[in-house]
Amino acid sequence: MSNLKKKCDVASGRNKADIVLKNGTIINVFTEELIAGDVAIVDDTIVGIGEYSGKIEIDCSGKYLSPGFIDAHMHIESTMVMPIELSKKLLKSGTTTVIADPHELVNVKGASAIDFLLESTKEIPLNVYIMLPSSVPATRFETNGIGNFSAKDMDAYINNPRILGLGEVMCFNDVIFAEEEILDKLEAFKDKIADGHAPNISGKSLQAYVCAGIKNDHECITFNEVYEKLRAGLKIFIREGSAAKNLEAIIKGLLKHNLPIEEFMFCTDDKHLDDIEKQGHIRWNIKCAIDLGMEPIKAIKIATYNSARAYGLNRIGAIGAGYKADIVVLNNLENMEVGSVYKDGKLIDEGIFSDYNYEIKDKDLLNTVKFKDVDREKIQLKSNEKNYVMEIVPYQILTNKLFESIPNKNGYFNPNEEYSKLCVVERHRMTGNISVAPLKGFGIKNGAIATTVAHDSHNIIVAGDNDDDIIVAVNYLRDIQGGYVIVSNGKVLAHLSLKVAGLISTLPADEVQETTDNMLKIARKMGVPKYVDPFITLSFMALPVIPKIRLTDLGLFDVEEFKFI
Repeated sequence: MSNLKKKCDVASGRNKADIVLKNGTIINVFTEELIAGDVAIVDDTIVGIGEYSGKIEIDCSGKYLSPGFIDAHMHIESTMVMPIELSKKLLKSGTTTVIADPHELVNVKGASAIDFLLESTKEIPLNVYIMLPSSVPATRFETNGIGNFSAKDMDAYINNPRILGLGEVMCFNDVIFAEEEILDKLEAFKDKIADGHAPNISGKSLQAYVCAGIKNDHECITFNEVYEKLRAGLKIFIREGSAAKNLEAIIKGLLKHNLPIEEFMFCTDDKHLDDIEKQGHIRWNIKCAIDLGMEPIKAIKIATYNSARAYGLNRIGAIGAGYKADIVVLNNLENMEVGSVYKDGKLIDEGIFSDYNYEIKDKDLLNTVKFKDVDREKIQLKSNEKNYVMEIVPYQILTNKLFESIPNKNGYFNPNEEYSKLCVVERHRMTGNISVAPLKGFGIKNGAIATTVAHDSHNIIVAGDNDDDIIVAVNYLRDIQGGYVIVSNGKVLAHLSLKVAGLISTLPADEVQETTDNMLKIARKMGVPKYVDPFITLSFMALPVIPKIRLTDLGLFDVEEFKFI
């Protein structure tokens, strides 16, 4: 008997299903209504909803049956764990599909990083689709590990069925000014999706960006920005991560203006494992939207069907005949409490992960932190009557550009609790590049925090209130080949090793989570305020495509002027 015949025989009621979820309340995203009934499953596929009998029947009385949740844009690297470890956390909270952009990994190791991600996600019980990084490096104003990842480099991957398109086009100025290199990439992907990244772009610049083939944007902060981008034809990703929290403003505006939800999707972009464990993943976006007054069915549709349709994933995102049996069983809608999860028709439990084994084949991925010793002389900054200062915006990854007096000693910047010393150290090519700037709002006292996670070129970034601890922290990262470190009084208080490209740990997820949770507590005790994620916020201070100013290994950079200060 063919598999299709088997499914049709069950769908029509002639035979029993493998599994039937009985007596549940089905969330129908096609009609945005609740339907009482059974869900019949054969192998990995839903074959029908209605009234069915099965070889295994599971009573779902009082439960709600939702399609598996989809993260429309995320960076696996930001969770700092191997994909199989991440899948344990995401599936538990109802996320069954992610669309990942590995530009962090690719900035460090190029095509070998794509190979690593495709291989390490091939057999895991989580749908992982990949967008090929478009902006490696993000700009020419920083030093990454490989130089340029070109349209030619992408040829080998473009027809892979798990490659959905071109990742977030962060080099928006290159698009606006029609630079040949990015236009070649957009032309190569004209029949696929090109993701956007266009903070504060408006007017004719926005029109040019959309004209080039960009389909969406996840950088909206205000609803006015959302409205203009919607009118230009972009789909909007509603982002709620660990550092960038844009959901409230967008959902409030969406509800106030009674806009159609079809143009919206949810994403996390960058979310720490600890936050995923405490809040859940995309279920948290849904819950927050419901708390703000959105109808639960509409919020769930944004998290499922909308994303699947936008990326042409025609077998996921809904509960209906022919769709994959990726189903979240909810105990209630108001709190989005996940009772159980089915992936490809199989109940998610610990046993489903036990047979998975993966060993990193390219050992060069484990040896990526290379730089000359850093000493006190290399991290000095002359103090003028006034200096440019980066100021952190609470709960955002934006910065303000200030021009003001800074504390000094003998003519040089002398950091304190209010003004941290921020340094970026090139760690790929032994160039010796080091840059320094004052950072306001980080708040650290009597110590330093350093990391090799520094978007998007991932050089070393460190913030502290004294040179000795800054130097110890930076040099220690070379010893552990990448990661996070907190130093005080010359001693390492805590660290997390991220051996894979300086971005991902080989430790179990629970151990990574426990370590980062402890480091967060230490950072808070050292003065880092609650509106700053001491690691994720710091990691964005080097990204020269987010306004207003950033620090790269080549110097202090004005994003709005698009030139060095």
